[in-house]
Amino acid sequence: MAGKRARTTALLATLSGLLLLVAGRGLVNYDTLYSLVWGRELTEGRTPDLGTPLAPTPHPLGTLLGVVLAPFSRAQSDGVHGSGTTTIVIAVAFLALAVLGLVVYRLGAAWFSPAAGLLAAAIVLTRRPVLDFGSRAYVDIPYVAIVLGALLVETRRPRAGLPVLAVLGLAGLIRPEAWLFAGVYVLYLVWAGERDRARVARLILAAAAAPLLWMASDWIIAGDPLHSLTGTRDNAKQLGRITGLGHVPATAPRRIGEILREPVTFGALGGLGFAWLWLRDRVRLGVATAVVALLAFTVLAGAGLPILGRYLLLPSMIGAILCGAGVFGWQALAADDPRRKPWMAFAAVTALLLLAFIPAQVERISALRHALQRQSQIQGDLKRLVATSPPVISAGCTPIGVPNHRPVPLLALWLDSAPERIVSAQDGGLQTHGAYVRPATPAVARDYILDPRDRSQAIPAPPAGFAQVAGNRSWLVFQRCR
Repeated sequence: MAGKRARTTALLATLSGLLLLVAGRGLVNYDTLYSLVWGRELTEGRTPDLGTPLAPTPHPLGTLLGVVLAPFSRAQSDGVHGSGTTTIVIAVAFLALAVLGLVVYRLGAAWFSPAAGLLAAAIVLTRRPVLDFGSRAYVDIPYVAIVLGALLVETRRPRAGLPVLAVLGLAGLIRPEAWLFAGVYVLYLVWAGERDRARVARLILAAAAAPLLWMASDWIIAGDPLHSLTGTRDNAKQLGRITGLGHVPATAPRRIGEILREPVTFGALGGLGFAWLWLRDRVRLGVATAVVALLAFTVLAGAGLPILGRYLLLPSMIGAILCGAGVFGWQALAADDPRRKPWMAFAAVTALLLLAFIPAQVERISALRHALQRQSQIQGDLKRLVATSPPVISAGCTPIGVPNHRPVPLLALWLDSAPERIVSAQDGGLQTHGAYVRPATPAVARDYILDPRDRSQAIPAPPAGFAQVAGNRSWLVFQRCR
């Protein structure tokens, strides 16, 4: 057992390093940066202000990560806080990507064959959206890996009960969709014959633990047990995000297709068809998972939450496994089974399509590498202005104005400051003193600052009376300190 764990650890470490080489570097996204800031504030005895304009959803497990990593947020030799924290988060993000690939492989191998699992993992780890979300440390990658881990537990030990619910409970502290999985799983266990009242009560309590803990977290920090729902819904309205049941039928398939791309979608549909006809017992659990994931997505859209591509990563992972089945699922049939031939013919066509689209995938990954490199360079230029001695961006000259909400959590982390002391010019209000940080060129604004759904694509000029005190190729700093 110890030897197996050592081999798995070595494999994950190696795979994490390879994924980092493929992506070129990592960054920490807006939502996760806020989690780090909120976690640090909690360790300092301060209650985070979750009502900061366009603050993200406070995922309890993300905030807990911020608490755990708070000791690494102390200022480095350059006077910048949080550098150690973000380094650890990026390492964890690539580890989560590696775990995702490993779990996908094991599911594919358990349902169909090792070759099917290997192809599915290769597909997953070469999709640009998956690499993009992973290299930017979005919580969605560990969420999907954990839910698939629960699926693996159920695959190896059908109707396992509490172990599956424990894993889903962990996922339910990252994303609320896991709550539906837990509830459906309890219903399935009862339908499958679980009648012991005490055991059913324990199952229900285990399934309810994550939503209760999430609401308790919101109540303690924000004073509202439904803050995550109402806050996310309000942000979706402000940013003009697509939401609502009417948009699900057209949007969901398109977003899944954007993740998997054409050859994988073709292989997944064929794999689903063949497996449902001839290996239904092997594919039933995966199909049920995809259906529940799409149902959860629909429920959230109906509740006014945004329809985002990363919310469809889970059914996309099932699609990748089904594509593995489309190419190698015939191996699960007996050697003399006449059904192998049509499946093998489909597999050959799918394999040719996958090979033909490799150059396009390489191009997409190259574009991702370039985007990460460019944004890392811009972010590094901002950090150098914070690190100057004496600093030209500091908590000693506040408030600190920025063009929009994007730089707020990053500067809050670096300056060991509350996010509410860093104000977005798009939120209105006249800034009469403090500092103002502005992109030096329209290209910097386009590549790093602006969101297509920002209320304005204009970069506000410095407030009246502010004088430029520093700048570099990416940023200009203006001040009027009291």
